[in-house]
Amino acid sequence: MNRITLPALILTLASSLAPAEDWPQWRGPNRDGRSTETGINTDWKKNPPKLLWRSEGCGRGFSSVSIADDTLYTSGNFKSGQGISAFSTKTGKLLWQTAVTDKIPKHGYGGARSVPTIDGDKLYLTTSNGLIACLSTKGKVLWTKDFKKEWDGKMMSGWGFSESPLIDGDRVVCTPGGNEAFIVSLDKRTGATKWKTKLGDVGKKGKDGAGYGSLVISNAGGVKQYVQMAGRGLISVRAKDGRFLWNYDKVANTTANISTPIAMGDYIFGSTGYGTGSALLKITAEGSGATAKEVYFLKPKTLQNHHGGMILIEDHIYCGHKHNGGDPICLEVKTGEVKWGPEKGVGNGSACLTYVDGHLIYRYQSGHVALVKATPDGYELKGSFMPVHQEAESWSHPVVLDGKLYLREQDHLMCYEL
Repeated sequence: MNRITLPALILTLASSLAPAEDWPQWRGPNRDGRSTETGINTDWKKNPPKLLWRSEGCGRGFSSVSIADDTLYTSGNFKSGQGISAFSTKTGKLLWQTAVTDKIPKHGYGGARSVPTIDGDKLYLTTSNGLIACLSTKGKVLWTKDFKKEWDGKMMSGWGFSESPLIDGDRVVCTPGGNEAFIVSLDKRTGATKWKTKLGDVGKKGKDGAGYGSLVISNAGGVKQYVQMAGRGLISVRAKDGRFLWNYDKVANTTANISTPIAMGDYIFGSTGYGTGSALLKITAEGSGATAKEVYFLKPKTLQNHHGGMILIEDHIYCGHKHNGGDPICLEVKTGEVKWGPEKGVGNGSACLTYVDGHLIYRYQSGHVALVKATPDGYELKGSFMPVHQEAESWSHPVVLDGKLYLREQDHLMCYEL
């Protein structure tokens, strides 16, 4: 296999970290799971994080959190329906709560999934029954659109819409999953449709409909595009008009395709569970569009990320490996070579992770939280702890901002000092 060279931008990201900024959306400022914090405590064996506050009232759900201007936002099910709750990051006090749906959506593993996307004085949310909503940061609903009524939207399976909306300039982009409107671009001020994607020739693996991942922006091959992990695997559309560009269905199964893909220069990396596997694709321009070519495919025994996400640090990918597992693993993305792992983690079940200050915070389904050094030289556990509250499945991604670690656990929020 020929080695490939990733863009200098990717290779120098770690050395160009800026001071801490807000965490305005799913997986942080750049949708890559990376915090810009530095100077955190990295010896959890001697000095584990200390609880600063805990709060209740955000409702049932698996949504992570977004933060801006000392306010934390998350979605959940509460008595009046499903919607957004806002809390003070300083005290944990509930500031306001607004339902977007008029009843609690019903589906497997009930609860909200979508992380609110903050854009100035507005928030954008996808409910698990398929509404995209725009609210003010004070809690007023400004507009809503129904995926099913507007675009014949559908999920590939029955666990509810989970996407966190993408803001790109004057538009909000989301994935209803309909054949004639698979991805749609809306005017973020009014909700008016700017364009919608009619799917072209997609592969036979997987299943029709939206998956459980969220869109990322790629400029691979010099073509700005939105890339999504969907029911038929990886799907890309041209950003300016929604034109279908390419599909790669080898990383697709018929149950649930979940992990948000990684966009890096001219390459896309995707992975999914249920005995499926992982792949690196090279994207090249073709006419006014783009095509995808497989660089390598990794069988599920080598790497499959069920859910919990993957993080690129320089030219290595870190994640949890195995279906229903979160065993830490490090992969050299250029070659597909496993540098270390899979290792047995401190917790059980799938693991979601966040990068901060040269380290990875793994949060396991069992609730355990671990600090692991982000190095390809070997697995180095720097300590772990069990949060003060744990129930059900701890699938909400950890968030780090301003020296604090935020954990969502169903109706509970916890804030720890780092």
